[in-house]
Amino acid sequence: MPDAPHDSSPAAAAPDAKAALAWAHTARFFTTAAELKHLPPSNLPEIAFVGRSNAGKSTAINTLAQTRRLAFASKTPGRTQHINLFALGPRDAADAFWADLPGYGYAAVPKSAKVRWQRVMAHYLDVRRNLAGVVMMVDSRLGFTEIDRNLLEYVAPRVRTGEVKLLVLLTKADKLTRSEAARSLQAAQAVLGEMATDESDLGLALFSALNKTGLEDVALALRQWVLDAPKVEDFPELPPPVEGEEIDGPAGDAAAAS
Repeated sequence: MPDAPHDSSPAAAAPDAKAALAWAHTARFFTTAAELKHLPPSNLPEIAFVGRSNAGKSTAINTLAQTRRLAFASKTPGRTQHINLFALGPRDAADAFWADLPGYGYAAVPKSAKVRWQRVMAHYLDVRRNLAGVVMMVDSRLGFTEIDRNLLEYVAPRVRTGEVKLLVLLTKADKLTRSEAARSLQAAQAVLGEMATDESDLGLALFSALNKTGLEDVALALRQWVLDAPKVEDFPELPPPVEGEEIDGPAGDAAAAS
């Protein structure tokens, strides 16, 4: 299990876009887990990707990694029911993980499976001790739905204290006009404003896998999160796991994943 140290000192040089994209391109499959307890313990900073089943999460991950099939984009949204970890950095000394969490909110998924995975996700966001940041995909045409807001509630306590950073990507931005994009940003800013504190680190960006809108900025942000993450021995100990509650809300539409 790689536990390579990473430079979190203030003197660490800020990455440029080329270096950040090169780092993102090192992403490779590490392991998969059907339950949180099956994830390997690690002190490397971990960045979780979350989003509705048809918000373009897998496509965004693949775009950031500059590869086609790192994260699997199913033709049937909601069918991926594992947490997939991807390692980043040198092959022999990974310096971070990306965690691809199952999409949520898709109507065709059986209720029992939906509830189980909602609990796993809530548990993960609540207690994963090396979680450094969360990247949340929101369809720019829909904005924050009720189920998106419910998901935010689970990570909000750690975001408000600054323990976990949050970046919201308004996906499929290429489908918006300039005025629609401005309205989408304004509406999302209002939602995030409800979570903002002096300690929180909140980000928001338009993103398009098609024309690469936001790609460099997102890569830079994630690389900086890793550089700024606490040293291995500084990760706080969290309380014992508590059973998560159901993340419920309107079911997603039947659009194909992208």
